Amino acid sequence: MFKRLEACALLIFATISACSTDEPVTTAGPAEIEIDQATVSIETLSTKPWLVTGGDVLVEVAVAEGESGNLLQIELNGTDVTQRFVNVSSNRKQALLEGLVEGENILSARLSSGGDSASLNISNFPNNGPVISGSHEQPFYCQSEEFQLVSGEFFGPASDANCSVPTRINYVYWSIENEAFLPIAALGADNPEDLGTITLASGGILPYIVRVETGTVNRAIYEIAMLHDSPQSQIDAWNRSPSWNGKLVYTHGGGCRSGWHQQGNQTGGVMRDGLFAQGYAVVSSSLNVFGQNCNDLLASETHIMLKERFIETYGVPEYTIATGASGGSYQSHQTADNYPGVFDGIIVAASFPDVTSATIFTVADSRLLNYYFTEVDVESFTLQQQRAIAGFGSWASISNLARGAARLDPIYRIDAPLEEQGGEVSLPALETQLYDITAPQGIRATVYDHTVNVYGLLEGSYTAQRPLDNVGVQYGLAALNNGVITPQQFIDINRDIGGFDRDMNHVPERHRADSQAVKRALESGRILSGGAGLASTPIIDYRTYLDHEEDGDIHMLIHQFSTRQRLLNANGHADNHIMQIGGLWGFEAESPDLGDLFQQMDAWLTAIGRDASDVSSAEKVLVNKPVTLNDACWDNTGDERLKIEEEQTFRGSSRCNELYPAYPTPRHVAGAPLANNIVSCQLRPINSADYGVGFTQAQYAELNEVFPEGVCDWSRGDKSAATHQGTWVSFGPSPINRLYEVEN
Repeated sequence: MFKRLEACALLIFATISACSTDEPVTTAGPAEIEIDQATVSIETLSTKPWLVTGGDVLVEVAVAEGESGNLLQIELNGTDVTQRFVNVSSNRKQALLEGLVEGENILSARLSSGGDSASLNISNFPNNGPVISGSHEQPFYCQSEEFQLVSGEFFGPASDANCSVPTRINYVYWSIENEAFLPIAALGADNPEDLGTITLASGGILPYIVRVETGTVNRAIYEIAMLHDSPQSQIDAWNRSPSWNGKLVYTHGGGCRSGWHQQGNQTGGVMRDGLFAQGYAVVSSSLNVFGQNCNDLLASETHIMLKERFIETYGVPEYTIATGASGGSYQSHQTADNYPGVFDGIIVAASFPDVTSATIFTVADSRLLNYYFTEVDVESFTLQQQRAIAGFGSWASISNLARGAARLDPIYRIDAPLEEQGGEVSLPALETQLYDITAPQGIRATVYDHTVNVYGLLEGSYTAQRPLDNVGVQYGLAALNNGVITPQQFIDINRDIGGFDRDMNHVPERHRADSQAVKRALESGRILSGGAGLASTPIIDYRTYLDHEEDGDIHMLIHQFSTRQRLLNANGHADNHIMQIGGLWGFEAESPDLGDLFQQMDAWLTAIGRDASDVSSAEKVLVNKPVTLNDACWDNTGDERLKIEEEQTFRGSSRCNELYPAYPTPRHVAGAPLANNIVSCQLRPINSADYGVGFTQAQYAELNEVFPEGVCDWSRGDKSAATHQGTWVSFGPSPINRLYEVEN
């Protein structure tokens, strides 16, 4: 839920109530509201008042208890709108105000008796954005004609260049005969004969009819789904579906490669039986599928705008859970940390901390290693030695993750091996517009160029700056110290591994990060901090173990330990972070463990919401964590599976460590900290104490030639010394909390 805003000054309130970061906002709200410093207060319920979109906003006006009998006069931009408000308690009124002008609006409320008044500045932006993510990416291709509605029809053509399509409401029912959802024209007594039922977690049984809203916001296609079988189909913020439990789940899609310049033709999926059975409404959008939009800032902006749309139509949910795997975990982590209050809890799988650090560092290093072992020195290293240098649990992950570096590579070559490929796009129209050296203004299909509003361009170029660095990295250091490779092999690989130029071509020199990009990545939360919103967010991270996959896999266990370490570093603990590994992740009797996690999260968030104590939000998260929710893994080796509740650790001798060993990445083998959040390390001279083996005098001389500037001193952190600069930041056009002026 959106919390009451963090700083009264930011709201530009005049004579209003005191702010409280801990007080939840609900559409129904308490029977009465206490106002300490003023008689009248105004607040926006659907979003921050400086981030309103689409020309409408859900607002609340309240008066002090003793003034509830006085009449209020409410004006929007000087026009009386009092009659638009409905009473929700004796001293509170709410309205969905439409007709806001683009730009600044003033909402004012005054007691007719001539008492106190209040006013609130409301900034309204277009429904198609942008609001905080900077200028729109161009070109941008609409895909609404490819988007299939739940009814089986297609959404239809866009009406403008911003991919807008009129909102559609569809009702579908579960057909027992067809074992599929089929459209239903109207609700009432004449329901289909093959109408199925859904059994709720509470034990109740309902006709299985789902209402699905499909529309566009922020150039994305969105879907909102909930159970709704009432003959009276009219729904608004004060007339909810009786089948909705008042709680919301926001789903996400994974991926990253080819995720740019497109609207997308699918969402993260809203037709979720298990979530419907627990009573949830489910929402998602096409720009929250990372395979269609690999930009967490744009994903966060879409979260904010779609949550606003949901609240204006259905009311403020009791809480909102974000869920998703892989690329869905990036979005859940980063919005929860950078824009707290959009999500109240997150349930993620196959997780990574963010897209910019741990994942990219690993795929980039993998491409370097794969090229070295297949092109530079194909004979000197055994497969065991190669795996030890990479650190992975599966040797095949070297080439597998090298292919994942395509997201950093702007150039597609038909004759290039898969491990060296780039320029990936999913739309034929984009293929003819790709960048190459003969078309410098062409589309650079990379994560960095997709996020150019954050990083900015290299001076005099069309190329985004990048936070990617391997200067001073001692590849294979742990393999050397463990006696797996020889001193000369260590020297050879670090001498010849090289780096990447701006087009991800291999070059002899190590690649250096652009200092501005590093600073902005850390300060803006592109690299997950963990110490902002996540400090007071319940987090459940579940996983199927993939570290030993024969063909390799990017979804390695270490990444969730990197997230936990960032929480520890930032907050001094990670007690709000639950890890579970090896479960049967579903909602059915034969795979119940995901359903259990949602029920546990429900108990956790419900208890937090009911906690009226004066302790901080972060403390409430800890004291209200269910005693039955703990770190765990499953032993599936016997006739009956066994749940083992014990702290999950990256290294250790526990039963879970034995069942599900975690492996390092190339950076960790090179000495990087578990958090894996250092872009450009600080350098120091070579020190013989680093090495558990002896070098000859000639080898030491050679090693100094390999690292003329020194080697990484990981203990000193990033050389930028940049830190996270706060929440709810903007890259424009909203001027509130504007972090940088980026000129592209």
